[in-house]
Amino acid sequence: MNIRTGGKANLLNLAEWNLNPYQILTLGFTAAILAGSFLLMLPAASREGSSLSFVDALFTATSAVCVTGLCVVDTGNYFSAFGQMVIISLIQIGGLGVMTITTLLAVVMGRRIQLRNRLLVQESLNQLTLEGMVRLVLYVVKVTFIIEFIGGTILALRFAAEYGWRGVYYGYWHAVSGFCNAGFDVFGGTAFFKYASDPVVTLTISSLIVLGGIGFAVMNDVWEHRRWQALAVQTRVVLAATGILLLLGTVVIFLLEHGNEGTLAPLSLGGQVLASIFESATSRTAGFAVFDNGALGEPALLVVIMLMFIGASPASTGGGIKTSTFAIIVSTIWSLIRGKKEVELFSRGVPMETIMRALMLFFIAATIAFLATMYICMAEGIPVVKVAFEVVSALATVGLSTGITPSLAPGSKFVLILLMLMGRVGIVTFAMALAMKKDTRQHYHHPMGKFTVG
Repeated sequence: MNIRTGGKANLLNLAEWNLNPYQILTLGFTAAILAGSFLLMLPAASREGSSLSFVDALFTATSAVCVTGLCVVDTGNYFSAFGQMVIISLIQIGGLGVMTITTLLAVVMGRRIQLRNRLLVQESLNQLTLEGMVRLVLYVVKVTFIIEFIGGTILALRFAAEYGWRGVYYGYWHAVSGFCNAGFDVFGGTAFFKYASDPVVTLTISSLIVLGGIGFAVMNDVWEHRRWQALAVQTRVVLAATGILLLLGTVVIFLLEHGNEGTLAPLSLGGQVLASIFESATSRTAGFAVFDNGALGEPALLVVIMLMFIGASPASTGGGIKTSTFAIIVSTIWSLIRGKKEVELFSRGVPMETIMRALMLFFIAATIAFLATMYICMAEGIPVVKVAFEVVSALATVGLSTGITPSLAPGSKFVLILLMLMGRVGIVTFAMALAMKKDTRQHYHHPMGKFTVG
């Protein structure tokens, strides 16, 4: 591909400012959120012609761009067709990533992608090397549209039988929302609940969620090699962790909730299994709901919180601490218990730097969730489990809710907005965006001390 040298009129020239890549990524998402907020405040965005408050518009735009799905107003009942198209556009931008979109536009316009801009794309897509960044961007866009088209066609055929031509709109809208792991639906109210026992809807959306959550690099590796032993170790870790968590989540949710009249009990046995699979898949990253999550028993709420906290995989449309992070932490603990000096996954040693990064990410995410939960509990007087559920859902950009979000005070909503942004750009990226010092290298070493733990 012949990419000509372009001028300065390019959004990617934010990189020419005196900002580090983390700040540019964060500002890119912030700009998209603010633009979406103003569009959602327009009277044309609502069915009644009213203007959404700035706080609620900001919350909705953040939830869409950060592919979360938490809502303060009902998407299907409140927003007009224009408002819904704004939301799905923000979801698509958030799912692909701001840097992916701007890089694609630069390529289409024939502009040269400078080294610093490639570094931004590398950080945005969480890649280890700079090699093939433009090709990866084009691959990401192509795969996204292909999968959304296939999933949307299946759903459109299913919904068209019930809603006519409007069902086609529903099908493709929810395919984008599903693959981007956003969890928004436009049926209105609890209308989506009636599909809990529908295998076409539940399995199609579950598949879209899982595909969007495993990451583009993993999909590319599987497509190119197609044999387990030929796959990269990162791919094997992601696929194994995803499969295990999906299976365990399904089994545990089914066992805990099959007798709960507010969730699974009213369904047939087959419906309970499908709903359990769907809940396990959506709990990881998406936020669609086929029953009232506020009716879950506390043990099931805790299980879903754990699944949300782990989240999706690196370089995907989902959030959380990531499956690979969780796998590394579990492997580290298991190695220590067995007295092994080396941590390994699939016969490959895990570098100490990677282990430390995984432990740091886990600790920071848990600390942020704890502090946010404590603040909202004090401000709202809501039971801690429900608040923790909402907080982790926001931080992991999942979008499942127990129903308390619309009633929260503006201060609590701003906390969730910050958590959603932090979860989408990445906790480490967000922290680095706030850091002012550029050179943090340590040029000296302290003498080693002796410490006891446990």
